[in-house]
Amino acid sequence: MAITKRKIINDPVYGFITINHPLIFSIIEHPFFQRLRRIQQMAMAQLVYPGAVHTRLLHALGAYHLMCMAVNELRDKGVVISAEEEIAVKSAILLHDIGHGPYSHALEHVLIPHTSHEEISLQLMQQMNNDLNGQLNLTIQIFTNNYHKPFLHQLISGQLDVDRMDYLSRDSFFSGVSEGVIGYDRILKMLTVQNNCLMVEEKGIYSIEKFLVARRQMYWQVYLHKTVVSAEKMMVKILERVRELFQYTDESIKTVPPLDFFLGEYTGLMDDQALAHFCALDDADIISGIKKWSYHPDPVLSLLCKRFLDRKLYKSRIQAEPFEEEFVQQKLTQAIQQFGIQPKEAHYLCFTGMATNTTYQRKDESINILYKDGTVKDIAEVDNTLIQQNLSAQIKKFYICLLT
Repeated sequence: MAITKRKIINDPVYGFITINHPLIFSIIEHPFFQRLRRIQQMAMAQLVYPGAVHTRLLHALGAYHLMCMAVNELRDKGVVISAEEEIAVKSAILLHDIGHGPYSHALEHVLIPHTSHEEISLQLMQQMNNDLNGQLNLTIQIFTNNYHKPFLHQLISGQLDVDRMDYLSRDSFFSGVSEGVIGYDRILKMLTVQNNCLMVEEKGIYSIEKFLVARRQMYWQVYLHKTVVSAEKMMVKILERVRELFQYTDESIKTVPPLDFFLGEYTGLMDDQALAHFCALDDADIISGIKKWSYHPDPVLSLLCKRFLDRKLYKSRIQAEPFEEEFVQQKLTQAIQQFGIQPKEAHYLCFTGMATNTTYQRKDESINILYKDGTVKDIAEVDNTLIQQNLSAQIKKFYICLLT
């Protein structure tokens, strides 16, 4: 009798996570997945919440654990999920963030312009599928929502997916922000499937409300905290300045080949060469570059890098209305005079922007409530819910960042 390979991983949020299938082992051991050890989940949030230093790999394993629980719950309720579908959906959730680059969302579309992490994730899955002799065919079908059981895709990507359940629980745990705590175990118990679509039993309404409210509070208190925004925008401005100055003959700006490639010669085509460079990048390359650029002769670049390393960030202000043009011009003039820079360089030291968040985006993916009589309602249509009252509206906040 063959002995099944089995390992357990001790996770600080859920306890022990079990790995017991050859394909799952192959995915975890693959270099593309191991790179996620070197990508932080919450980017610059650690500058406000020092404990928030967990990685994308830990998040992927946590989401995998919740997927295992979800599959077991649905099977207990009579939902037919074959052994092949089970491994495929578990593989998909492990790989859902494989395309994140350094510092995750903070540098998305900045380091690799016009390409989302979802697109890169799919390319990497396809390359891994070749390495694994087609074992990810069904995984890719489910990930791209091209499988005849859409509820499997909804577990990976939707308003109530295990990805969100894990990052809210995990980010709350490591940041120490209790507003993000959700009853993920009860939500999983309330999941069901009708007509191949994921739904929530009627008695789970209030747990879903708590989940959506927690997500909203985490966005404004943690992910879009004004100091986190300041730090992430400073990193963005540093890379923009490097890209503007970049020359291969300038040894003071060159770092490692993969980073030099994306700052100097990347054309926007994510071909095999670009993908190989991407997979060689992680957070350490960016920090190493910033340390080197802090000695660069360009005064704007060196100033931003030194300030970033010393956590002397932009002063920022967030408000409900756009900033008056006269006020912004006044601050730009102030920055030019204070730091002795050219007017064309002032946008590196003073700029405005907008942050948005919608707690429940009904147009993209509904959370359907299944009543005991078989009736199905979108949660926004349920009587007397918070969702109906104010969580479906998009919230816009305007910010200004200024170096002083």
